[in-house]
Amino acid sequence: MDWTADPDAWLSRLVIQRGVAVVYLLAFLAALREFRVLAGERGLTPAPAFLRRVPFRRAPGLFHLHYSDRALAAVAWSGAALSAAVAAGAADAVPLGGSMALWAVLWVLYLSVVNAGQTWYAYGWESLLLEAGFLMIFLGNDDIAPPTVTLYLVLWLVFRVELGAGLIKWRGDPCWRDLTCLYHHHETQPMPGPLSWWFHHLPRPLHRAEAAANHVTQLIVPFGLFLPQPLATWAALAVIATQLWLVASGNFAWLNWLTLILALAAVDGASAARHLPLPAPPDGQRDAPAWFAITVLAVAAAVAVLSYWPVRNLLSSRQRMNRAYNGAHLVNAYGAFGSVTRVRHEIVFEGTSDPDPGPDTRWHAYEFHGKPGDPRRLPRQFAPFHLRLDWQLWIAALSPHAPAPWLRPLVRRLREGDPAVLALLRANPFPERPPAHVRARVHRYRFTTPRERRETRAWWHRTPLGVLLTTEHD
Repeated sequence: MDWTADPDAWLSRLVIQRGVAVVYLLAFLAALREFRVLAGERGLTPAPAFLRRVPFRRAPGLFHLHYSDRALAAVAWSGAALSAAVAAGAADAVPLGGSMALWAVLWVLYLSVVNAGQTWYAYGWESLLLEAGFLMIFLGNDDIAPPTVTLYLVLWLVFRVELGAGLIKWRGDPCWRDLTCLYHHHETQPMPGPLSWWFHHLPRPLHRAEAAANHVTQLIVPFGLFLPQPLATWAALAVIATQLWLVASGNFAWLNWLTLILALAAVDGASAARHLPLPAPPDGQRDAPAWFAITVLAVAAAVAVLSYWPVRNLLSSRQRMNRAYNGAHLVNAYGAFGSVTRVRHEIVFEGTSDPDPGPDTRWHAYEFHGKPGDPRRLPRQFAPFHLRLDWQLWIAALSPHAPAPWLRPLVRRLREGDPAVLALLRANPFPERPPAHVRARVHRYRFTTPRERRETRAWWHRTPLGVLLTTEHD
């Protein structure tokens, strides 16, 4: 095996790098859409106050030099433009050093956004994008054959994502071991998709088969990524098929898309090129220059050292999900759904023009793009785009007895008719002037049965449980 170059991996490198660039693009566009509202100067959790409290070593980034909403926009627009250019092939049109610089700039720009984003950016797929984006710096471009060492670092990342998710389930909620978690998960997941209602109503034996297949693909298959061909390709295809199943069943931002893109590092590129109608490989690929080979080996050594902490986490009976061990978000621990919610609670925001609400007051609901609201509205597909406010509202509803500190500022912004906040919503029931009062009520949601669906044409049945917050006494 040549540990310095794999000429047959040119196709895998091409797809992986272009795919990661597209995910970067989506991430920067999401920041342009919502960062100012969530964590801007007047955000629900303002970044300037956070950056004053947190030292650079814990949250490195450009915004420690200066944060303003204008600076955030400049960073996000620059990142979006650069990632679009890289996705279109800019990194292959410049010399190797220039390609590395382009990827490094993307990584620094997004690291700056994530490390100023606080709870809104505390998701495993943010660290996954940063770790993957960092490895892209060292995957080369059309000038050289892809370095085998970097391809194995990519596979090591996929391995930790898959095995971490499998172990956290096996060690966590007993329903994963008795194969019953999917009786509930499709209904109670953070953001159901347009097919989730049908997934929920699959026969229970199929739900058990889903759970068993999940254990196989996350606990056993990842080891196959490191086997000789064609076994590694078959393992990668199993990972890709599983991720596509998850894409169809719900909305998990870019987690699934990025994982399946990275899994292509294990695919036999030469075989794929023979069986697919693809252009010829790049001409004149040369051996990597010595400085690049030495750099790649140094990065591999650093990853090996930093792997101590996620490996210890994988082996621990107290395994933690989605943990970054350093401010650069490199070589992280991953995992998902170690516990599954049995009952779905949703926070519904309502407003009224009545200055003195009473029992007969009419309240009108605000509608969000992703989270369930109107029971008759079919859940939409937004992944790989990320709706952070919608996701955080699902998390907030898990413990309504202890409201998240940003919920009350959100209610007040709705009462004020803040245009920036309202721009993140699907529907504003008060287009003429702001309401006199706004409240947040907790509801229990469940999918309708097929019979209820036929009779009511509703996808959800909801039951009000009580008022969480209100501006009536402010």
